[in-house]
Amino acid sequence: MSATLTEHELQDMLRAWLPRQRWFPGRGAAVGELEIVSDTALLSGDPQLRHLVIQAGPAATAARFQVLLGTRRDLPADMAPSALIGTRADMFLYDALHDSELAGVLLRGITAGRHEGALRFVREPAAQLQDWGDSRMLAAEQSNTSLVFGESAILKVLRRLFPGANPDLEVADALARLGSPRVAAPFGWIEAQLDGDTVLLAVLSEYLAGARDGWALATRELAGLYATPGLAAGKLPFIAEATALGVSTAQMHADMATAFGSREMTAVELADLAATLRAKLDRAVAIVPDLGPYEPRIRAAYDAVARIREPVLVQRIHGDYHLGQVMLSKHGWVALDFEGEPAAPLEERRALAPGLRDVAGMLRSFDYVARHQLVGHPAPLELARSASAWVARCQDAFCAGYVAGGGADPSDQAALLRALTLEKAVYEVIYEFRHRPGWLSIPLDYVAAA
Repeated sequence: MSATLTEHELQDMLRAWLPRQRWFPGRGAAVGELEIVSDTALLSGDPQLRHLVIQAGPAATAARFQVLLGTRRDLPADMAPSALIGTRADMFLYDALHDSELAGVLLRGITAGRHEGALRFVREPAAQLQDWGDSRMLAAEQSNTSLVFGESAILKVLRRLFPGANPDLEVADALARLGSPRVAAPFGWIEAQLDGDTVLLAVLSEYLAGARDGWALATRELAGLYATPGLAAGKLPFIAEATALGVSTAQMHADMATAFGSREMTAVELADLAATLRAKLDRAVAIVPDLGPYEPRIRAAYDAVARIREPVLVQRIHGDYHLGQVMLSKHGWVALDFEGEPAAPLEERRALAPGLRDVAGMLRSFDYVARHQLVGHPAPLELARSASAWVARCQDAFCAGYVAGGGADPSDQAALLRALTLEKAVYEVIYEFRHRPGWLSIPLDYVAAA
């Protein structure tokens, strides 16, 4: 970095650049306080690569993020405008993840098991790594950034940093060591020691070349259904895929129980769960008053959880399970992103929970993928019947597959499944109210009819 660039000037550049990034919370809002917590040189010369950990935001809500800072005298012609952090004299400063040459430094670091300051690059002993050449950035992500190397490996770079064991690596690594085909095997990772805590920075995993994500696949299949809404119920699309997804989900849960254990919930824990659900509902109604008319019915469903007397097993689960988190690959269905709900505390995301919470998430996802295409449609009522039939068939097929794969029959725990599905829908109501009001009717209609 040029000697003429002071830390204060770099902070000002970052303060202006961060709000324009999709992965930065409160996008578009002023950053406020910003501190460079660590600054580690990974490559000198031109270009140069530095690893920054920054702390940004008001003191009460400040969070830590990582930025891979690249500098060059001449930027590549295809560099995305959003990558540019700032300029100083004859030097450009930019997000190095947009630079294939600098991204290769990270891959080589994992291959070599490099240590640099507080940074540690770790390679799985059995991983067969090589120089796969140029990287390309995936454009769909919002909270993280992923780079694909040679259609063989994918490096997921975590933007917001949390201390402690990261569930995404922890679970995927444990399942891969069991030989589970339901995860993309990790090849290695990058971590740092910050304030005495281990913090995960990035994970290198098998890239599922040619795989199709569940949301995109179902959306495409539904487009054909909506083009011919009179299609016979027996010919509804995606039913076989939904069945197979249920089987794979049960297998994933079995592998997670083997890796991390399982046990029965106590009566006290069920009562605590009911109380937690009620507290979430109180907050939700305060945020979205439109939930008010349905509050008594939702609360009654939550109260029923405290009265459950049949055994309820808890184990490690995915925690944020929906069609966008699964890929249909040559191995069958594979789950991604075991971080759980990113906004939840780490302790909560790593806690044992009923497997039905993942089931509930996927059941809601079928409803979402069917109904989001009706938002703004010129004739939504004409298609609503087809949508409802498809959702019901997919949900039934998924649950049947879950049982066929060795999972407990969801219908045997109907009260718990109803409560957890409503919990998910209430969460969706808050999300859509805050971020995507045009879709608010999707979860709110479900809550109204449930």
